[in-house]
Amino acid sequence: MKLRIFLFSLLTLFLAAQNATAQDEDNNLVQFSGMVLDGTTDELLPIPYTNILVVGKGRGTYSEFSGFFSLVVEKGDTVRFSAIGYKTTDYFVSDTLTENRYSLVQLMTRDDINLPEAVVFPWPSREHFKLEFLAMDVTSEMQQRASANVAEEALARMRSEVRADGNENADYYLRQQARKNYYIGQTPPMNIFNPIAWKQFFDTWKSGGFKKEKKK
Repeated sequence: MKLRIFLFSLLTLFLAAQNATAQDEDNNLVQFSGMVLDGTTDELLPIPYTNILVVGKGRGTYSEFSGFFSLVVEKGDTVRFSAIGYKTTDYFVSDTLTENRYSLVQLMTRDDINLPEAVVFPWPSREHFKLEFLAMDVTSEMQQRASANVAEEALARMRSEVRADGNENADYYLRQQARKNYYIGQTPPMNIFNPIAWKQFFDTWKSGGFKKEKKK
């Protein structure tokens, strides 16, 4: 009987200790929220997608498009704010806070880096290039080759053969999305009622643009 009472008392003390530890951990947590703004100018514009990291804890978040952020930290943590084009800033969460919520407006200043101008020449210096350019003998064969390279047919063939790069594909996709969003909820206009499109059609027709090329 005494053994049961002893074990029951020991279990009660253990649960009480666990409960006290959990309460201490809960009291140590803080809901850390706020806004990240550009403090370089008086406009105080929000800085979207700012990286917000709890130093030494390996966790964090990022600000929304409006600059708002919210994450759970512990009292005494150091929160680091970093964004491309801005100076990295650290903020220390006071370990003497009495509330479990804390709000902050974090101002960040721009960190512009001006690189020196770099001019690339095929010759060691401007003077060397000038001498080589004046001494260059442009023959009729080179002129014909240059004319053939800049001919409209050659350029059109190159435009059709060379694939678009990532920037061109992205621009085309964004234009398509913008056009789709512009006419959202309504029927897009049809070019059949567009007089400019009809004029382009007749001009192409008269110039023979719709004729099929003869097979060689």
